[in-house]
Amino acid sequence: MVESFRIAAYTRISVDLELNRENTSIENQKAIIGEYCKTHFPTSIVDYYEDRDHSGYTFEQRPGYMELRLKLLSRQYDILIVKDLSRFSRRTGKGLAEFEMLVEDSDLRIIAIGDDVDYPTRDDWMKIKLYFFVNEMPVTDASNKVTSVINNRQNKGEWICSVPYGYVMTNTKKMLFEVDEPAAEIVRRVFDLYIDGWGYKRIANYLTDQHIPTPRMREKARKEAAGDEYRKKIRENWSIVTISEILCNDFYIGTLRQHKYHRKKINGQDIALDESEHIVFENHHPAIVDYRVFATAREQLKKRTTSHYRGTNKYDNVYSGFLFCGDCGSPMFALSRRDLAEAYTCGTYHVRGTKGCSSHHIRADVLDRTVKLYVEKLKSGSERMLAALQTAIDNEATSVRDSTAAVTDLQTMLDDAREELKALQRQKVRDVMRAGANADVIEQTFDALIEECANRINGLQNQMKMVADTKNTIIRVNRISKMVMEILDEIIAKPKLKRTDLDLILDRIIVYEDHLDIKLKADVDELLQTGALSAEKIANFNSDTENIEKTTEILDSVAVQSAKKRADKVFCVHVVSNGDPLEIYTDREGEVIFKKYSPIGELSLFAAQYAETLHRVGELSIVICDRDAVIACAGVPRRDYAEKQLSPEFEAIAEARSFYEFSGSDAPVLVTRESGSWAVGCAMPIISGGDLVGCVASVFDPNANTRDRSDREVESKLILTAAGFLGRQMEG
Repeated sequence: MVESFRIAAYTRISVDLELNRENTSIENQKAIIGEYCKTHFPTSIVDYYEDRDHSGYTFEQRPGYMELRLKLLSRQYDILIVKDLSRFSRRTGKGLAEFEMLVEDSDLRIIAIGDDVDYPTRDDWMKIKLYFFVNEMPVTDASNKVTSVINNRQNKGEWICSVPYGYVMTNTKKMLFEVDEPAAEIVRRVFDLYIDGWGYKRIANYLTDQHIPTPRMREKARKEAAGDEYRKKIRENWSIVTISEILCNDFYIGTLRQHKYHRKKINGQDIALDESEHIVFENHHPAIVDYRVFATAREQLKKRTTSHYRGTNKYDNVYSGFLFCGDCGSPMFALSRRDLAEAYTCGTYHVRGTKGCSSHHIRADVLDRTVKLYVEKLKSGSERMLAALQTAIDNEATSVRDSTAAVTDLQTMLDDAREELKALQRQKVRDVMRAGANADVIEQTFDALIEECANRINGLQNQMKMVADTKNTIIRVNRISKMVMEILDEIIAKPKLKRTDLDLILDRIIVYEDHLDIKLKADVDELLQTGALSAEKIANFNSDTENIEKTTEILDSVAVQSAKKRADKVFCVHVVSNGDPLEIYTDREGEVIFKKYSPIGELSLFAAQYAETLHRVGELSIVICDRDAVIACAGVPRRDYAEKQLSPEFEAIAEARSFYEFSGSDAPVLVTRESGSWAVGCAMPIISGGDLVGCVASVFDPNANTRDRSDREVESKLILTAAGFLGRQMEG
């Protein structure tokens, strides 16, 4: 009597090439299994399970197998049959674990027809291990080849995936796309509404109520119009996430940003990469949104993230968020009443009265006049800078064309070098096989040639990155320059300023009882001080101080606030240079990086905690600074020292790159440029990667004779340890 079994047959194919009819490969697998069962199990019933267009590298993403797996674990079948083990899994570790678990926990018999496997009836475990190992090799090899092709196309600036909403593919083989004007108009409307004060949810609801098709709906209509079937799920309601992604995507200003994610394993999770690792091509394709609109929206995004934004205010308080009290540091509070002129007062005074701070206030019309006067003087005092910016803008096309030609030439040289490397590797194999006794000498010779060629390839790749960075920097700086020049002209011409004007150029205004300090955004400040971010200007930023000082003299001014029943109040208006200069750095691979001059400023919070620890443990007054100003302090009045410029003598101590200790016979070295400040007791420069990045110092009050201490040795060791530790932190 022939025994009957409960048999499950599993078939799978990775890529479904025939979407509109039965897949031939799946049918072939079923036919092979059917013939096998007729011969060996003629009285048994076979149930078929399949997965079309699913990778064999995972189990979880295969719905057909996951359905079958539940039945196998509940022992509804006696035998599992596959055409070969590659249909079961192409991953050695997980495939073997799944295979073993089914056999042991479910008493299952597994047959792979093509591999002549029948386990556990007659085959050994080592044979199965070998088959799994061999089956995984094509997957990893294909993955490496695909990754290499993708990286190569990304480095060349070729688009490799679907385009965002607002664009449409015109040729999927060549990956060509163009602006989809109806959708592009919706993108522009989203930006305009957001800048007008609307939030994500309100914009999404508005687009839904206006019956504007979502990105998926528009894609579906386009596919169906071309006669193609659209399988993705669609939603008729706009989502908050979609609005957020539109506002954050610089693709809409013509920037191609690739290599944003990295996947460590095949079919693994995508890991977001830092922006410094992205491959960026500026002016890559037609823009939908003007850069100024995009920059304004980006500034709004930053402010709303930190200001608990709840929609548009009843009153248009243009300067809210820009004004800070100079006495206590709190934000200025808007006095929003119909019977009062628009004005701002100290936030601490508003809450606590004179117990907290003074009652000084400033009106919005005075601020408008002051900012406009400031901008006029800025333009008159920065004529050379503005002329340099305009020259850079006029020469952009030539500079970009030269950079593009350089990239093309380097790419040709790189392709030739890669072909040479392949030829050397092939020739090495042939000559070593023929050499006989001299094989070692031949091999060493070829190894040296191959290493030299590989180094040349690496150098060409680094040169291409440097040229691409230079090209992108030219475009970015000129783009900012155009925006700044337009805004400066508009501010002068406008009778009343708007918040969108201030967002892009103004950092803050510090209001004291008798004077105002106005700070521009760092990037704008740098542009107007250096003229352009060219390599020569950036590297020699400090040599241009004469012009900066003259500009500052021109910009110092006064603002008058009049009142009916009070005497006129006069504010002195000072220019505060806000921008840390930029320098050119190179990483270990030779890639050019434009960074802020104060890298230790990135550790300001950590430096503050370290200074506080030294103050408590060593009973020392501590200041930690970069090469220009104090970034952290403890044991001294923070208001008097934080962000204050160093004295020339203190800068000289840092530049000397050696330990300093006040002897008592020489004149005390003051910490900052302001008179009456404390003096340096011990100081040790902070060296990171061979570069001077700052200094750690203990300070004392010369007038109080606080330098007479018996534990000088402990003080010196603490300062030396702190400088060494911060230097290592910067290198890390």
